[in-house]
Amino acid sequence: MKNSSNADQAFGQWLRKELEARGYNLSPRGGGQTRFAEDSGISRPTISRLLKGTGEQDINTLTQLAEALGLRLGVVLVRAGILSDSDLQAVQHPPAGESRITPEDAATQLGITDEQQRDLFVAMTRTLQQQRQRSGDGDHAAEQ
Repeated sequence: MKNSSNADQAFGQWLRKELEARGYNLSPRGGGQTRFAEDSGISRPTISRLLKGTGEQDINTLTQLAEALGLRLGVVLVRAGILSDSDLQAVQHPPAGESRITPEDAATQLGITDEQQRDLFVAMTRTLQQQRQRSGDGDHAAEQ
């Protein structure tokens, strides 16, 4: 799924609502961005950029964001426009009886040809598999 400026804007609006719901005052002098940056370990300029919907999101930042918000990484990736709901479901719940494929094979089958997007997809998939393995959520989490 290709990320666009509209998706970036929507992600910024979603993130703003998430932070405000958690008590971060995001008004110009509210200090919420600085406080969330300190709480999450994400730099304040990066938080500002995400809220404005400008620039690219990388997997490390989105992973930190998911952890800081207490959300699954997949939810954040869908909100960021990196994955569609159906892509996430396909990775998390492959049809029964089908052989498991590698993240690289999945990227190819999904038509992800851009090298940076492929790397992001593969890293995200492996992170989701590791999270499922740690939580004991799924029989095939350790397979690749």
